[in-house]
Amino acid sequence: MSGHPSGGIELEVEGANKRDAGRGIARLPDSVRDELNVLSGDPIIVGGDRKTVVKVWPASDDGGQFVRIDADTRANAGVNIGDTVTVSNASVDDATTITVQPAKPLPGSESYEHAVRDRLVDRLVQRDEQVHVEGLGTFLVRSTSPEGSVRVADDTRVTVLPYSGDREESATASSVNPPSEDEATETADIDVNYEDIGGLDEELDQIREMIEMPLSEPERFRRLGIDPPSGVLLHGPPGTGKTLIARAVANEVDAYFDTISGPEIVSKYKGESEERLREAFERAEDNAPSILFIDEIDSIAGSRDEDADMENRVVAQLLTLMDGLEDRGRVVVIGATNRVDTIDDALRRGGRFDREIEIGVPDEPGRREILDVHTREMPIDDDIQLDDVASQTHGFVGADLATLTTEAAMTALRRESDDPDVNRADFETAMAAVEPSAMREYVAESPSVSFDDVGGLDDVKERLTEAVEWPLAYGPLFSATDTDPPSGVLLYGPPGTGKTLLARAIAGESGVNFIHVNGPELLDRYVGESEESVREMFERARQTAPSIVFLDEIDAVAGQRGESNEVSERVVSQLLTELDGITENPNLVVLAATNRRETLDDALLRPGRFEQHVEVPNPDRAARREILAVHTADKPLGDGVDLDGLAAQTEGYSGAQIEALVREASMRAIRAVADDIDPDDVAASAESVVIETADFEAALESV
Repeated sequence: MSGHPSGGIELEVEGANKRDAGRGIARLPDSVRDELNVLSGDPIIVGGDRKTVVKVWPASDDGGQFVRIDADTRANAGVNIGDTVTVSNASVDDATTITVQPAKPLPGSESYEHAVRDRLVDRLVQRDEQVHVEGLGTFLVRSTSPEGSVRVADDTRVTVLPYSGDREESATASSVNPPSEDEATETADIDVNYEDIGGLDEELDQIREMIEMPLSEPERFRRLGIDPPSGVLLHGPPGTGKTLIARAVANEVDAYFDTISGPEIVSKYKGESEERLREAFERAEDNAPSILFIDEIDSIAGSRDEDADMENRVVAQLLTLMDGLEDRGRVVVIGATNRVDTIDDALRRGGRFDREIEIGVPDEPGRREILDVHTREMPIDDDIQLDDVASQTHGFVGADLATLTTEAAMTALRRESDDPDVNRADFETAMAAVEPSAMREYVAESPSVSFDDVGGLDDVKERLTEAVEWPLAYGPLFSATDTDPPSGVLLYGPPGTGKTLLARAIAGESGVNFIHVNGPELLDRYVGESEESVREMFERARQTAPSIVFLDEIDAVAGQRGESNEVSERVVSQLLTELDGITENPNLVVLAATNRRETLDDALLRPGRFEQHVEVPNPDRAARREILAVHTADKPLGDGVDLDGLAAQTEGYSGAQIEALVREASMRAIRAVADDIDPDDVAASAESVVIETADFEAALESV
């Protein structure tokens, strides 16, 4: 931070907080606000290539030499993230009149003057700048009275001009050097900026380093005697924001932007696919500096083989074009795919796609940022805590969270209210309807079962808590002692003792994703398919961590090698490989269950794999009493029913058999009432159902 001859302070530009986008504010650290002698809400001048006036707000991360401003303010000041600006004091007058024009057509034909004025009250505006109006989009300020920066007041008269459709005129306020109409093939339709991308700050920093610097300062690379990067490959599950990032970079960087979708290149006529690729690269080179974005690149750049003549030719053409970029550093190619392993190896080397950046499933803070973006202009009730929503949406990608907020808003609209706010119940309804897209091919859930639903087994619960919850909750303690958490837990014991219920309960207790796979589901008679299923299951689990993979009936696929069939042996080998890689990820735990531990391959049972073996035995008398209490908690028991006596009578029963006993007693009580009533009187007779001691005694004889 340094002084400035005009009395201002030089600061580095950083991106705005997600919820600040479009609000016309600049966040400053306390030390900077003290030096400028400004308070929250005071106007300041932010000077880059141009000067703009915004209101001051405090920065939550105090201490530093920065000013946080959004995309509109950066465009008005003619700067990008990382640039240096001069910040100084300002004074503004209230506006008598202002005239604005929408950057995009407004819906309907009604007058918007009143709505625009109400939503701009207390905003600072200036002629030839852009301003965001909540719910209506971006407007261009055409004139103000008086001239200069003004504050919109309650009595300011606002005139809204009709949308003109003039690209160059509309772009004047949104770019330092607006492109000509011929050059604006894609840029004019892009309105995404860095504040619209949540949970990907580290990835954005990498992409900016790879793209913005080569386009704006290629001489720095020349000075070091190296070639700037020519390509960036974005990969990750669908819906994580790969295409959105490319659009945001194009909007933020002063460069020509062209996008081509992989399938659009493909033609049935020989040579036409290659010609379309060449034309796209020629346009990019003619309009340098430029970004060429190839979406779904896997559709045209898959691994070459003898049987795919057209695909081989397209890949060869793409290799030639990337090698032949004459103005290297002034044209950057961005590829996006969710199937990175299918991309031809020749493209994935230095000099072509120099950097591969994974755009993964967001963690909890990332999901909170994404929710901030999608609820920015949503009227939400005070009873909603977005932190709670973020904590309950493990495995949700950005597209899933967008769907979730949309569904919550649609639920609010269905209520009979003129102006409904979105409340907690709306989000709960939406969460029941929306599931994480990355997990739809598996039985994935966030179980509602807890340890309270499992009677007895206190020792087993404690060991599961240590193996699963502790690494998630006490990560620093494991790091401080240089201790790897258990990678796998094997639950074994007789059938019906509650192994599956325990796995679901620990997932419910820890609030993580639960992937339930029955062993036989992994088997496929075709060579390689079973191993591929195991790989995909673990890959999805890693992408949606924290999660628990539960392999039920594992003995069906993990028998002793040399004694089982060839498919099972290959599955065992793949399981060993996956388990060996889990220790690096404390957010991923593998549970398995079997009632035949002796049949499992010895290599699976050693430390570092399924290292904890937890026996789930048949319950003792005290545990049977707890299980009976769980299963009869909401049942209309007769006064004479003695659960302690039943616990004594059920020696040798498993938890599943006790549940069946209670169910049979309940059915007998229902049968006794159903036989004596008219079907039309069922609802009125429901309260007369009572489960008596005789029902349990009869059930004991049949179960």
